[in-house]
Amino acid sequence: MAERDPLTAPLWNSEDAPDPLELGFVGCCLVPLRGLPLAIFVFGGLIILLILRVFERPFFGVRRPVTPYITQFVCRNAFRILGIGFRTSGSLMREHGAVVANHSSWLDIFALNARKRIYFVSKAEVAKWPGIGWLARATGTVFIERNPKKAREQTRIFETRLNAGHKLLFFPEGTSTDGLRVLPFRTTLFAAFFADELRDFMYVQPVSVVFHAPKGQPDRFYGWWGDMEFGPHLLKTLGARRQGSVELIYHSPARVCDFENRKALAAHCEEAVRHAHALARLEK
Repeated sequence: MAERDPLTAPLWNSEDAPDPLELGFVGCCLVPLRGLPLAIFVFGGLIILLILRVFERPFFGVRRPVTPYITQFVCRNAFRILGIGFRTSGSLMREHGAVVANHSSWLDIFALNARKRIYFVSKAEVAKWPGIGWLARATGTVFIERNPKKAREQTRIFETRLNAGHKLLFFPEGTSTDGLRVLPFRTTLFAAFFADELRDFMYVQPVSVVFHAPKGQPDRFYGWWGDMEFGPHLLKTLGARRQGSVELIYHSPARVCDFENRKALAAHCEEAVRHAHALARLEK
């Protein structure tokens, strides 16, 4: 399975083809009724964020005491505009550290930002992409290079961001899915947490992201996998007559130094995410 970034198109391959896009008359009407306010809200929020960042950066540098609240406000209200229900359970981590979650859709980015002020970790190439790259840079995404020679430099970046109180978000599955399963967590992402500079003070909080499909729709309605393109998936989401909901389940933070190695920590986080995800889907 090819490794991917949370902001790229999905690469996980499923034998099942995506469900056909069938909007109908009502759906076609809902697309602009939801899409236009959503675009104005998201890009309007981005403009406000960029203006505030001009004043925030000289005084606070890497710390962002104001602008993350803009991102959180926009993401939370994006679900209100879409009509998608949003609920959470569990306590937010207070310690320094990272958040790891399963990955079903581009909607995860909105959901995880809506509850907790976080900063995504992305491959360096994304910074150069039109649109997405600008949005990622503006919201404080941490860009990393998959180059062993850069490992120590990137660890220092993580340390700086973590000491500034930032919570870094990783998707250890390495791809998005149909939302019906949790794929095995890749342990490579956990290696940086065991660096001498981080291990003793760092925690990792697992989070289960569970999407509940609209009534009468397939359970994988919000899933985004295989060769699915962003455009049709967005149209399907905007044009749904009835919307479903997304549920975030926050688990107890794991102290990195309590685990022997990255594999043990990854297995612990995967089990917590997988177990709660399965239970939540049964209780829909």
